[in-house]
Amino acid sequence: MTNTLITGGRVLTMDPDRPEAEAVVLSGGRVLAVGDRRPMEDLAGAGAERVDAGGGVVMPGLVDTHPHVMHFGMLAGGLVDLTDAVDHADIVARIRAKAATTPAGEWIICTPVGEPHYFIRRNEKDLAERHLPTRWTLDAATSEHPVMIQAWAPRMPNVVAFNSAGLKALGLTAFIPDQVSDVQLEKTDDGELTGILRGPVTNYYTYDPFWGQLLTKLPPPNLENAAAGTLAEMARFTAQGVTTAYEGHAMEPEHLGLYKHLRESGALTMRVLATLDVESVIFYPFDPLSDQEFAARLPQLAAQVSDVSDELLRFNGLTISPGGPCFSGYYATYEPALDPFGRRTRGTRFISVEKEEAFVRFCASEGIRGNVCLGAFREHDDFLEIAERVVRDHDFRDQAWILQHAITITPAQARRYKELGFKVTTSAGFAWGKGAMYGERIGEHAWRDLEPLQRLLDHGLELAGGSDWGPKNPWEQIELAQTHRFAGSNHRNDGPDQSVSRLDALRMWTSGAASVIGWDEVGSLAPGKHADVVVVDRDPLTCDIDDLRDTRVLRTYLGGEIVHDSKELTA
Repeated sequence: MTNTLITGGRVLTMDPDRPEAEAVVLSGGRVLAVGDRRPMEDLAGAGAERVDAGGGVVMPGLVDTHPHVMHFGMLAGGLVDLTDAVDHADIVARIRAKAATTPAGEWIICTPVGEPHYFIRRNEKDLAERHLPTRWTLDAATSEHPVMIQAWAPRMPNVVAFNSAGLKALGLTAFIPDQVSDVQLEKTDDGELTGILRGPVTNYYTYDPFWGQLLTKLPPPNLENAAAGTLAEMARFTAQGVTTAYEGHAMEPEHLGLYKHLRESGALTMRVLATLDVESVIFYPFDPLSDQEFAARLPQLAAQVSDVSDELLRFNGLTISPGGPCFSGYYATYEPALDPFGRRTRGTRFISVEKEEAFVRFCASEGIRGNVCLGAFREHDDFLEIAERVVRDHDFRDQAWILQHAITITPAQARRYKELGFKVTTSAGFAWGKGAMYGERIGEHAWRDLEPLQRLLDHGLELAGGSDWGPKNPWEQIELAQTHRFAGSNHRNDGPDQSVSRLDALRMWTSGAASVIGWDEVGSLAPGKHADVVVVDRDPLTCDIDDLRDTRVLRTYLGGEIVHDSKELTA
């Protein structure tokens, strides 16, 4: 067994017992020691592999507690990538190339144009033509395949495009009205469909009955594309320094099955901890379970998520997701807000309070870790009332409970979660991508309770960070935890309840995240911990805040093995 000695840069351990060092020694997939350079050289031995960090910073691999690695990988797997397309000719060329290798009659599905998933910094309006191509332009790419340019949640209203074969496959003709439900079908002046549809046309978090029927006619992802897409997504994460993912939202048995397949085939390049969602509420069609079906599902799924023995893939806990995002109009508010189409709404409850109570009682009585996705005041109050009632019968304060999302939360709600023993994972990117929209649809008063990270810490809640919808750059997320800037306007919602210190922001992605998800062997560099290490080109604790998002990861180790390498380091 060959030891690895890393020197030549500051070692930022995120271990309070020894916050920094000059060198680290890796051995057998674990951290053997950290310390001053000379004794670490002696410990590593003459035969050690020696790595020069080149003046960079050596630190623990990052822990993303809301990444959707598999979901976003599956979304893109097998699709024609148009995210960086520049004009219609570019789009046609990419689709034509895909058509050349696709059997006639099969669908060709494309990603949206721009930056997933909010599409604020770049979208289809940044094409040279400033709009998506019509059916006739797409027909130039292929007439033998139905073609669709997708729209990804959460942005709503959104826009999709089909070629003529795509419209025919969906049964859409000029006889259809200009609008069905909330879906607008664009037509020429003489009444011909252009192939452009607008409105609630996203691939999930949409329950529009007309669009939903069209979704059911589209091909589902196949296993080969799903696996390839997930592998590609893992590579993007490790290239950013993420070595551990907590898949705690919208996970279903087939997702766990795919992760098991990747583990058994030796393809995992990240550590993954996953839960199972008791009732899926994201994808169309959503047909709510009866209370009896819900109760029966609890023990069935619990039997699949109680394995934390593996060093790479673990299953622990159940998830419930009562509410949805504000973008699509599902945010459960007390005062009416505006939905994507300008109508007043108080949101939508996906899971009944009766099911919530059944979930809490089951987790408490069986010792199952509960993961609860809640974002709005009304959702918090409903859940807290249930949890406080159940705690009288089951003292679950020493049990693991995770509050996920926590997009808006009052001081009183934060205190009550702390009293119940909850830990929190959230995303500073929620404020970045949705802050302006909250101000427009709910009112600017919502900003005082939007992503109040320091408030959560002040109430003693342990806090972890995640990327969720974006930005899919953890270093930018760490910056956003301090600046709370909004995309587009660059307004900074950086009040005393929101902004955290640089060190606390980094903890949300390292040692703090490890504590929240209960995986003590990751998130810091200390003897006996997993040898999950990243070498970066700047010091994330001292570099200029405006430079933090541009941090470059020079190398990523998982268990002492290189899973990303920029080829810039010596040895």
